[in-house]
Amino acid sequence: MKAVVNYSSGSGSVEVRDVPIPSELGPKEILIQVKAAGVCGSDLHMYHDIQGFPVNRPVTLGHEFAGVIAGVGAEVKQFKIGDRVVSETPSYVCETCIYCRTGQYNLCPTRRGFGVLENGAMAEYVRTREAIVHRIPDNVSFEKAALTEPSCVAYNAVAHHSEIRPGDYVAVFGPGPIGLLCVQIAKLFNPARLTVIGTEKDAKRMEVAKQFGADCVIVAEKQNVVEELLAYGDGFGPDVILDAVGVSASLRQSVDAIRPGGQITKIGWGPAPVGFSLDPLIQKAARLQGSFSHNYPMWEKVLTLMGAGLIDPLPMAKCYGISDWKQAFDEMDGLQHAKSIILPEA
Repeated sequence: MKAVVNYSSGSGSVEVRDVPIPSELGPKEILIQVKAAGVCGSDLHMYHDIQGFPVNRPVTLGHEFAGVIAGVGAEVKQFKIGDRVVSETPSYVCETCIYCRTGQYNLCPTRRGFGVLENGAMAEYVRTREAIVHRIPDNVSFEKAALTEPSCVAYNAVAHHSEIRPGDYVAVFGPGPIGLLCVQIAKLFNPARLTVIGTEKDAKRMEVAKQFGADCVIVAEKQNVVEELLAYGDGFGPDVILDAVGVSASLRQSVDAIRPGGQITKIGWGPAPVGFSLDPLIQKAARLQGSFSHNYPMWEKVLTLMGAGLIDPLPMAKCYGISDWKQAFDEMDGLQHAKSIILPEA
């Protein structure tokens, strides 16, 4: 089968290769014929070899995907061949640590993810585990369902870790895929104002932010971000800031702008040191916390929201055949749009 493979270290070491279809299924494993696979920022980082995490190369990329069940293990009970499904990202968790036992397996210290440490889904077929498979609502397309994973990242940050009340002032740093999905989900909580901060290069994605519900956008090169954030309402700043950018500059602006007693939820990764004092957090009695990945109930919630038409990530995406993977990577990397989707059969 065809697969998009990150075959070695070094920038640009990605190509389409013929690889074997997973042939042997464990008793609780499922084989999915992939219909759509999203390109994540981490895939681009691996493409450029600038990722901040270990990679088991050669590896088939892709951890955002949807498809049809093509095979089931002998002990699979909840699914059958032909079911339309999505799968979560951890191809392996230990199932015995305190985090696995309490449903927080996204925090399992031995977790292995698709497309990084195990072969992923930018291929015609992928093998997964019954425990992390979910049915797709009938009215949700494969392309939309392939974006369940980033939607769950945003859901975890906004609906689980953050506390947004109707009438709150919310700001989102970064109009990338996760930031844009945070906008959609935050709007469900009826904030009084939702502001998105980006750069001049984000012009096309800032338009999508408005489409997704942003009331205001701030362009960092043209406006003083902190001053603009403090100019709304009573002047004390946002109640909640969702930082979906992987640079320390946005975190510093978040700390400077957050309301006393407010909350900053950091989602974006970045290897650079912070390089500034966090004392203002103490003085403001503000909360700073991280949000990582997702778990089973969040996937069920997000698929329900998609089926009800309450969130729709597709307007930020463009689809490509697997032979056009490089164009898909390069155009997303060049901020032509927020999200690329690979269609293995196209």
